[in-house]
Amino acid sequence: QVQLVESGGGLVQAGGSLNLSCSASGSIFRIFDMGWYRQAPGKMRESVARAVSGGSTTYLDSVKGRFTISRDDAKNTWYLQMNSLKPEDTAVYYCNADVQSVARSRTVYWGRGTQVTVSS
Repeated sequence: QVQLVESGGGLVQAGGSLNLSCSASGSIFRIFDMGWYRQAPGKMRESVARAVSGGSTTYLDSVKGRFTISRDDAKNTWYLQMNSLKPEDTAVYYCNADVQSVARSRTVYWGRGTQVTVSS
């Protein structure tokens, strides 16, 4: 079994910054893609940023230039640096990862989410 735990959420004023972290633990052989999603009240969950094992990254258009995803494969941890935050960034942020276990099975796992609130 694999567990993902997010940290770093909180309350920040518009224009401020937060750095989210997601740490994976358990029976991990390899992590392929890893990423961040968010879900605001009354809205569908959307992909914010992804980092694939080959090194490329993708971003939601509305966060390009403001958010940066990075990964530390040695620590099975990835980050989302969020700058110039806007009230519309307010949401619960979830990390997820495509994980190959020691038994070589492959599963997508999700964290439980961390609240990010941006005040105007």
